[in-house]
Amino acid sequence: MIVRTLDEVTGTDRDVIADSGTWRSRRIVLARERVGFSLHHTIMYAGTETTMHYAHHVEAVYCVSGTGLLTDEESGLTHRIEPGTLYLLDGHERHTMRPREDLHLVCVFNPPVTGREVHDEHGVYPVLDELADDGPAHEGIARNEIGTAR
Repeated sequence: MIVRTLDEVTGTDRDVIADSGTWRSRRIVLARERVGFSLHHTIMYAGTETTMHYAHHVEAVYCVSGTGLLTDEESGLTHRIEPGTLYLLDGHERHTMRPREDLHLVCVFNPPVTGREVHDEHGVYPVLDELADDGPAHEGIARNEIGTAR
């Protein structure tokens, strides 16, 4: 069992800030955990614009707080994103997010990301093979264990 807090991830190699300054993603679960998905807490900053295209990943995004507009660049449709809204990029859609307020999002990727990916000039993440790396599956961050064995 892994129990991990956002504070434990903050300031580590799992805390990724976009070079563009438009978002910050704290990767709570990565490919190195070997569970078949990665889970991120992402903040997209108000007044910015980010175009992405996950050609190799399926992403589910759930809005926890904030508001923004999501445009499907393939269909031209725009959707209001607000707390309680989920969008699923099951067709690898090229999309643009325009946060009106800071958006706090919970993102799940399949296949899982390693944490080393960066968007290329088309907004695409490459598929990196974390499982080929040496080292234990849970290295890089301590487990948060509380309790007594019986």
